[in-house]
Amino acid sequence: MARTVIDPAAVEAQVTRIAVMNKQQLRELWRTMHKADPPRAFGPDLLRRSLAYKVQENAFGGHSAEVRRELAGLVKRMRANPTAKIELPRRIGAGAVLVREWKGKVHRVTVVEGGFLHEGQTYESLSEIANQITGTRWNGPRFFGLRAGKRTSISDEPSPPLKPIRGRGRPRGSGKSQSDTRPRART
Repeated sequence: MARTVIDPAAVEAQVTRIAVMNKQQLRELWRTMHKADPPRAFGPDLLRRSLAYKVQENAFGGHSAEVRRELAGLVKRMRANPTAKIELPRRIGAGAVLVREWKGKVHRVTVVEGGFLHEGQTYESLSEIANQITGTRWNGPRFFGLRAGKRTSISDEPSPPLKPIRGRGRPRGSGKSQSDTRPRART
C-alpha cells in the first residue's frame, strides 16, 4: 500500500486560513469536513480550534489506540460517578530524578516503580517526602516543581497562616449590641 506524503507547509497554510475565516465560513467548512452541522453552542473560537485540530488529525493521524482506550476509560468512570476525583496517570517515568534545594541542602528523589526513593527509603507519595524534608504539610508535586501553585516561585518557608476575616456588624453569640462593647466616654 502506497504511503501518502504529507506536506506540513500545506497543513500549516490550511490552519492559517481557518484562523481568519468568519463564522459562516467556519460553519460551512465544518459541514464539509464532518458531514453534519456544527454544534450550536460552538462559537467562532471553538470552531476554529476544532477545525484546526481536525485538519492536523487528518494529515498526521489522531491519538494512538492506547490513548483512545485511556480516554474512553476516563469518560466511563466519570459517567459512573460524576463527583469522583479521577487520578491521572503519573507523567514522570521510573528512573527520573527530581532535585530540590531546601535550606541549603540538595534533596534528590528518584522515581521508582510504585513510589519514590529518597535517602534510601521508598515513599508512596512526593507529599510524604516534602513533609519529611520540611516538617510541614506540602503538596509534594508542587514542592518539587511538577505543579504550578498560586505563587510563581517556591520559597524555602511555608506561607504564613492566613488571618481570620472579620465580619461586619455586631459580633455573633455575645448577646450584646456593638454599642455595649465600646468604651463609654466619661461625662
